[in-house]
Amino acid sequence: MRSISLLLVASTALFAADGDVEFNRDIRPILSENCYQCHGPDSANRMAGLRLDVRDAAIEKGAITPGDLEASKLVARISSEQEALRMPPVYSQKKLTPEQIATLERWVEQGAAYQSHWAYVAPKRPEAPAGPAAIDALVGKKLAERGLSPVAEADRRTLARRVSLDLTGLPPDPKVVEDFVADKRPDAYERLVDRYLASPHYGERMTLPWLDLVRYADTTGFHNDVPFAVFPYRDYVIRAFNDNMPFDRFTREQLAGDLLPNPTDDQLVASAYNRLNRLTTEGGAQPKEYLAIYAADRVRTTATTWLGSTMACSECHDHKFDPFLTREFYEMEAFFADIQEEGVFERDGEYGSVMQVLSPKAKARIASIDAELERLTLDGGRRPRSYARRARPFPEAPALDRLELGRRHAGPRPGRLLQPRHRRLRRL
Repeated sequence: MRSISLLLVASTALFAADGDVEFNRDIRPILSENCYQCHGPDSANRMAGLRLDVRDAAIEKGAITPGDLEASKLVARISSEQEALRMPPVYSQKKLTPEQIATLERWVEQGAAYQSHWAYVAPKRPEAPAGPAAIDALVGKKLAERGLSPVAEADRRTLARRVSLDLTGLPPDPKVVEDFVADKRPDAYERLVDRYLASPHYGERMTLPWLDLVRYADTTGFHNDVPFAVFPYRDYVIRAFNDNMPFDRFTREQLAGDLLPNPTDDQLVASAYNRLNRLTTEGGAQPKEYLAIYAADRVRTTATTWLGSTMACSECHDHKFDPFLTREFYEMEAFFADIQEEGVFERDGEYGSVMQVLSPKAKARIASIDAELERLTLDGGRRPRSYARRARPFPEAPALDRLELGRRHAGPRPGRLLQPRHRRLRRL
């Protein structure tokens, strides 16, 4: 999972050759900001029947004649000296800069090539040195083009502080800083990074933005905003980052962990992602309305978190920018249709089926008790079942009464977690 950020960096580093204009990087932002409101995908607001977001449509209307500035009406209108003819119109309160006009002209001269939205174009590795130096080379190239140079390397104390804050969200321990300053080995910095990656605080730091994405909260969000016991999910995410869980597994367990064959407790906990939306107990609320609200929330959240693209607009109409149709919004919603829940819950704190989750301390205590039981022989040499599953102690063994007392007080009380789909109550 640590490689995700590197992939995101690499996907934005597709630089065109010197002087070439790239539609997604150079042209789309100009047209989207200044032109698409009147000449874009929204047929209700389109003027003069002209679409500039579709190449064939723009050429058909004569707005663009690839390679010919004189014949391209777009070029004439954006550079017109007559205010009444110049685009964008004055009333739009938008105005192209000389640099943007020059970029559009160069684009037309070069053939007015279009591209699909960058999010739907498979990334290609640019020409650069192999290995970690590739990013430095690509960034260095752009800096040089703009007459910029990298800042000087930070001193070791500053570097240690930056690494600590980036990877753990905490200031560094003074001793760690002093050790790093004194470490003269050539891989001292790599050792420092590895040290923070191995810290349990690394998972906590990485979990923060993830919880924001999946709309995690300790309260329900609507009306009374009462407590919402889903903290075992938070702990699952922390462990996933600290254990460097593969991202495909991380995805499956959250979207459908309870549907996996013989799901583990952790997989059931992970699938509580599906129940992190806001819930209501308000008396005047309409159950069917809120079931629709919950379902739509899952589509929006899943699209934003995993697809990196919003589908929210297509809940009501075909998307104006991304290639999503209203029909597809509800097709995606159907993937979550088996989640059993009520639209309006009757009482605060009662939100459908739950499972109880033992704390790590309680699990360790139970494991210790089970190990002790392995050394005991009861009922003529037969070994007892796992003590964690027993309803009461064997009366023949007074020692087990003492163990039961330890079991009852082993660690904090189990956490309660909402179950995403219909299951019987599990008590561990």
